Amino acid sequence: MEAKIQFIKGLDEKVLPDVRLTRSRDGSTGTATFRFKNPTIFDKDTTRQGKVTGMYLIDKEGTLETRDVSAKFVKGKPQAIESIYIMKNCEEWDRFMRFMERYGKTNGLVFTKAT
Repeated sequence: MEAKIQFIKGLDEKVLPDVRLTRSRDGSTGTATFRFKNPTIFDKDTTRQGKVTGMYLIDKEGTLETRDVSAKFVKGKPQAIESIYIMKNCEEWDRFMRFMERYGKTNGLVFTKAT
């Protein structure tokens, strides 16, 4: 099974996100901020298929999900989706990183460490 992201269950998001990671100094918690510019969920055909109920990160291990999803508007038109996934312990961080590794391989993404 390929790793994928969905906002509407059963409908894969085709736009690749910009993902920013932060982690506490002791490594016990972390935050991933996803930003999708002009995601496919804004397409007219897509909006008929259901409502956004969260962001679902799906891979062979299961599903990670967050309800922290918001749309960004410019002049009344939706331009981006931003979603925040919070990891509350080392196990959640490790699980998230396994998902991101699979998602990166599936979509040809690379990890760039901040300087």
